[in-house]
Amino acid sequence: MLNRSQSDLTNRRGNNAFPFDRDASKERCLRYRRKILDISQKVPALHIAPAFSCVEIVDAVYHGLMRRNEDGEFGDSFLMSKGHGCMIQYVILAELGVLSQNDLDMYCKPGGRLGAHPDYGVPGVLAATGSLGHGMGMAVGMTYADRVADLDRNTYVVLSDGEMQEGSSWEAMMMAANLGVNNLIAILDLNDFQGLGQTSITHPAFYPVNQKVAAFGWEVAEIDGHDAAALVTAIAERRGEKPMFIIARTVKGRGVSYMENEPIWHYRSPNKAEYEQALRELSEQQ
Repeated sequence: MLNRSQSDLTNRRGNNAFPFDRDASKERCLRYRRKILDISQKVPALHIAPAFSCVEIVDAVYHGLMRRNEDGEFGDSFLMSKGHGCMIQYVILAELGVLSQNDLDMYCKPGGRLGAHPDYGVPGVLAATGSLGHGMGMAVGMTYADRVADLDRNTYVVLSDGEMQEGSSWEAMMMAANLGVNNLIAILDLNDFQGLGQTSITHPAFYPVNQKVAAFGWEVAEIDGHDAAALVTAIAERRGEKPMFIIARTVKGRGVSYMENEPIWHYRSPNKAEYEQALRELSEQQ
C-alpha cells in the first residue's frame, strides 16, 4: 500500500496538489489515438469514438492523479465504468508496462485476454464493466472499504452520460454522500451521446447535470474534458469535504473530423482511406 511519503504529491488544506505537464499530456494523447487507430485495422470493429472522447480524462488519471510507489504499483484505485471506452485504458496500461504489446495485438482475437469491455482479472483492471450503471456502486463500496480498513487510497471512476440514466448510478451517489466517502472522485465523460442518440435530445431532463449532482450531496466542478491539466487542477483544488464529481464536457470521436459527433463511429473500424485520413489529421495537431 502506498503512503504519502512514497508519492510526489504535496499536501495543501488536506488535499493533494498534483504537478502535471500539459504539453507532455498532449503528446501522449496524440500517440494514444494513433495506437487505437492501428488496432482498429486488425479487427472488424471497435469502440473508437467512445475511447477518443475520454483520452485526456484517462491520461490525467494515470499520469496526474493516481499515485505509484517505488515498485510502480498503484496506490489508488481506478474503475472504467464506461466500459466501452476501454481502448484508451488498454493502450495506457500497455505503455505503463502493465499490459504487453502482444495483448494489444490480440485484442478481441481467440486466445487474447482483451475484450470489447474490460474484464476483471486482466492486469490493471479492477472490475468487469460495460454493463452500464454498476461502476458507481462498485466504486462507492471500494472507497468505503478503504475507509474501514484505514487505507490512504483514492478511488477514481469514469462514467458515461448514458449510464447516468440508470437509477443504480444515482442510488450509489446518494449512498456515497450519506457515507461521506470524500476520497471518491467521479468523472463524467459528458459527450452528449448515448450509444446512437444525442442525450440532450433523447433525455433533455438529464440537464442541468451539475444541479442534480450537487443536490445529491457531492462537490461539483465543470471542465473542458479535453484539457487533462484542467481535470488535474480541479481535483487538486477540491475542498475535500464531500465526494467529488467532475463534469468533463467532451466531443465523441475527438481528434478526427469525420468521427466527431457522428453516431456511426460508436462501434466501427475505419477503412484504409479513412484510417490514413485520421492519421494525417492527428499529425497536423502536433
